Amino acid sequence: MSKNYTVADYLLDRLAQIGIRHFFGVPGDYNLQFLDHVIDHPQIAWVGCANELNAAYAADGYARCKPAAALLTTFGVGELSAINGIAGSYAEYLPVIHVVGTPALRAQRAGDLLHHSLGDGDFGHFSRMAKEVTVAQTSLTASNAEAEIDRLLTTALFERRPVYLLLPSDVAEAPLSSRPAPLMLRQPNLSDASLQAFIAAAREKLQAAQRVSLLADFLAERFGAETVLEQWMNEVNIPHSTLLLGKSVLDETHACFTGTYAGAASDPQVKQLIEGADVVINVGVRFTDTITAGFSHHLPSEKCIDIQPFEARVGQQVFSQIPMRDAVKALHQLTLSLARQWQLPAIKRPLLPDPSGSGLDQHAFWQQMQHFLQPGDILIADQGTSCFGAASLNLPRGCRFIVQSLWGSIGFTLPAAFGVQTAEPDRRVLLLIGDGAAQLTIQELGSMLRDGQKPVVFLINNNGYTVERAIHGPEQRYNDIAEWNWTLLPQALGHNVKCLHVGEPEQLRQALGEVHGSEQLMFIEVMLPKMDIPELLDTISRAIQSRNAAA
Repeated sequence: MSKNYTVADYLLDRLAQIGIRHFFGVPGDYNLQFLDHVIDHPQIAWVGCANELNAAYAADGYARCKPAAALLTTFGVGELSAINGIAGSYAEYLPVIHVVGTPALRAQRAGDLLHHSLGDGDFGHFSRMAKEVTVAQTSLTASNAEAEIDRLLTTALFERRPVYLLLPSDVAEAPLSSRPAPLMLRQPNLSDASLQAFIAAAREKLQAAQRVSLLADFLAERFGAETVLEQWMNEVNIPHSTLLLGKSVLDETHACFTGTYAGAASDPQVKQLIEGADVVINVGVRFTDTITAGFSHHLPSEKCIDIQPFEARVGQQVFSQIPMRDAVKALHQLTLSLARQWQLPAIKRPLLPDPSGSGLDQHAFWQQMQHFLQPGDILIADQGTSCFGAASLNLPRGCRFIVQSLWGSIGFTLPAAFGVQTAEPDRRVLLLIGDGAAQLTIQELGSMLRDGQKPVVFLINNNGYTVERAIHGPEQRYNDIAEWNWTLLPQALGHNVKCLHVGEPEQLRQALGEVHGSEQLMFIEVMLPKMDIPELLDTISRAIQSRNAAA
């Protein structure tokens, strides 16, 4: 490697400056020289993954815990394998810095017919694809590298979305004359006039109310409003809830927390406490189909105050240039006095359903999981019976809940858990994943074992694609999967793993007891009935089936 300070070194120093300490990816001949710089960097560690899609998922999980994440792939074959994961990060607002090692500029300019290309001399095909799922893109040269790296990193942090950097192999080695100065981050515009107009409109609406409720979602976490939101809820008693995608944004042990809101599929009391208010304050909310039971929520804009990352609404009025944190702080101060006139209804948290029999079913499983959870846990639930069952859990204080309910790519959570545990090595990570989803990405269990990670993996074995069975074709063979011997598989992927198979409530209790104090990765296969699905999933699947049907 060159002893000069290079473009590669500048990029890595900038990544370190914004809080990135790990670089996920897969080596390829177009990024190998850059990888030498990664290996030698004093602050950033290389984290090799089983494939590029898993690496993108791992970076997504890491970005949910750190300011941003970094992903390295090779040109063409590597980046296209990762693009599904990047699209999920784009949809759910995660700043992933995707660096793609490309052929040398001289080869591109000559139109050489190189491997990993489409063989037509056009090296722009893949960057045009990436433009649809990233918020900013660039192709680095020696002359533009410093400015373009800074532009993309600041954009990723500001927009909370992925960016795409093409790094030709010769550009990575190009020398630079100076090291980076402190990075100037972009700040959102705040219009004081707009803010004062918003406060006046909000005051008018709230003064006329007798009952007010608050609903928070994932964008409150993505745009850094969690702390100010918690301060507000601690000082002003308002019934409040989250949607599934934002579950754990609010402290679920708070006396005014009602439970998870899911439109018509909500517990009746939760639905009444949120929808029955005269004014509903929405913070960082996006009403998508799977978290509203097919858009079954009844929250007309006329009675809502809606806070988004860079603007606020009161009914139909739009107030631009108001960052989310400023809007939340303004409403906090406004409601300190107004809340005295509001009715505070009795709030009784929904209880988990009792087991329906003596065997191990969804109800029995979630009852035991409720008691197993500890403050500070990170619970990651795959799209399926896992996440919809977990929606009914009452999370302990400081417990983090991670789902991918908007993008909904099954198998996401296993490599995402690898990224989360890499970012949070001292926290207990619990992964809930179905057998169908796990077959897509199980290889990354080997990376967990290689790196000495010790999450608790619950493999929910209900014999196939249960979500799809619930929506359509419960007995169709396209919803069947190959039957794997799950408890033997982890031992083939690494060492220091304990595998357990449970099919009865007492076996599950014993398995959960073995987790405490364990110094091994725990892999627990949980056998559940094939068509036993959580009530929330049943409602949502029927709504999806209806919307997918012919008019």
